[in-house]
Amino acid sequence: MSSEKVFSSDVKNTAALLEEFFSKHEYLSSEEKAEVTKAWSLLVEKAGDRVRECGKPYYLHPLRVANILAESKLDSPTLVAAILHSIKDFDVSDEEIAKEFGENISKIVLTVNKILNLPINTKTMHQSDAIRNMLFAMCDDARIILITLADRLDRIRNIKSFTAADQHMIASAVIEIWAPLADRLGMQAEKNEFEDLSLKYTNPSVFQQIKAIVSQKKDERASYLEKAVNSIYKSADKMGMKIEIQSRAKHFYSIYQKMRKRNKEAGELFDLLALRILCNTPAECYTLVGIVHGLWKPLDGRFKDYIAMPKANGYQSLHTTVMCEGKPLEIQIRTHDMHNMAEHGIASHWLYKKGSSRELIEEDRLAIYNKLQQFKDSLTEGNNFETLKNELLGDEIYVFTPKGDVKKLPMGATAIDFAYAVHTAVGEKIIAAKADGKIIPLSRPLQNTQIIEVITNPQAHPTESQLKLVKTTKAHQKIHSWLMANDPTFSERLALKAEEQANAAGIEGTVGLAGGGATHFIRAKKSRPKKGKPEAAPEQRPHKKCGVLVQGERRVLYNIAQCCKPEYPDLIAGYVTRTKGVSIHRADCLIYQRIPHKEERSVEVQWDE
Repeated sequence: MSSEKVFSSDVKNTAALLEEFFSKHEYLSSEEKAEVTKAWSLLVEKAGDRVRECGKPYYLHPLRVANILAESKLDSPTLVAAILHSIKDFDVSDEEIAKEFGENISKIVLTVNKILNLPINTKTMHQSDAIRNMLFAMCDDARIILITLADRLDRIRNIKSFTAADQHMIASAVIEIWAPLADRLGMQAEKNEFEDLSLKYTNPSVFQQIKAIVSQKKDERASYLEKAVNSIYKSADKMGMKIEIQSRAKHFYSIYQKMRKRNKEAGELFDLLALRILCNTPAECYTLVGIVHGLWKPLDGRFKDYIAMPKANGYQSLHTTVMCEGKPLEIQIRTHDMHNMAEHGIASHWLYKKGSSRELIEEDRLAIYNKLQQFKDSLTEGNNFETLKNELLGDEIYVFTPKGDVKKLPMGATAIDFAYAVHTAVGEKIIAAKADGKIIPLSRPLQNTQIIEVITNPQAHPTESQLKLVKTTKAHQKIHSWLMANDPTFSERLALKAEEQANAAGIEGTVGLAGGGATHFIRAKKSRPKKGKPEAAPEQRPHKKCGVLVQGERRVLYNIAQCCKPEYPDLIAGYVTRTKGVSIHRADCLIYQRIPHKEERSVEVQWDE
């Protein structure tokens, strides 16, 4: 993708702009041009005389985005979606877009629009990585990411009219989100341009310093590289190989990274030059390494074989650094197909073959993601992004706080999980939640990229029903701990449930408690027990003026239920708990009335007057 600005003249009429677009991209058929023209006409009609902050017509940006994608020879549906990607700013409905251009394009436009309006907040590298993963999670079609990247690239190319603060904010998001995303997709050209433009606005003094040094040595570099190039061409010709050599200075951000890593000024760095040799087969790549190492001495530890072991994003090439006329010279060797992949990455799935064929390039020649399943169907047959997305993300979702922070949650997580992810105090007081501004049930699983707002109440507290809804370990542990500390009947219900499960499984004797080891469960009998010293019975615990007799006995462990807090002379009832002896309730206590199978566990209790 070239950084050259196009379609920026206000004096050209819209028809001339479109004609200029088609003249630059002749690979489109007449039918495809008709679809693009229809989309352009709708955009121009809706945009009218509206201008952007820079004062330029609104419709120029979408056309520039489409031009970026057309430089990679993407198909007409992608270009149509690019032209329409921000048309929803004019209240054009999804139904209208679907009717005119199809459901697929309508869905792409809707998702791209949603991504571009996300409240992204990149405070840390962890947040940035979560956002990149979240973007994958949103996409059912790889073209959504391609259009989004093209939009961000055009935006940073044209941010001179923004304030310095806004320029810095945009450039920071580019280096933290969009450049690594392009790199992950194997789109080296886009990644390099993102990084260089970001450096220009986040650290302008360093950018200008590097630019000046590279410019000063331009003539010296040209002469030096010309000699090296001629030597390689001559040796390759003797071997009967047809090659192409590209000479270049490393991009500015790469030089900046070397300055930081080595703690040196740009002028102190010598390995700022690089050659790229393009050949026809992998075998020729290895032959060329031998030729280069025969011409100049290679530096130890600077040879990397990314052909035999590609990078995770599918990048393949041989890298070596040699000492040429006393200076380090980095050389990359790859086939033309490898170069196409390195430059365009995932976009190569939509590149047309050379010539008049309208078929897509063969899938087996593309290795976008090493060890990941390649796309199986052609674009026209509904190729989707699901397999790649699932392998990248696993069972995770990413949602936003209203301030733009990203929270990673497991699939199926609820707003209660989200609240605890924000802070335990928020989770304990949640009573309701909004997703994208609309109230949702606390039981409803959250969806990727939703903006979640938690509604709290100081009087609220965790409940057992919430415990059944949450998916995260943190939320489950916090709710469980609160209930154990504040609801005396919670542990009893857990014990009863464990007992029932054990009985159902035919287990007798010991049953496991949640959060504890195995404990012997004693079922109390309604009949008066034999007199005698109960085994391991503690001393009677007084309760205000009166204690409690359990089936006429004083030396029986009991506790006063905190749900109803009975006091003498309230009518009371009791039942055997698993861990706290006999629980004493008011006879009309609702919690007591709702205890399952309480009749089987009830014992006779009365105040000890």
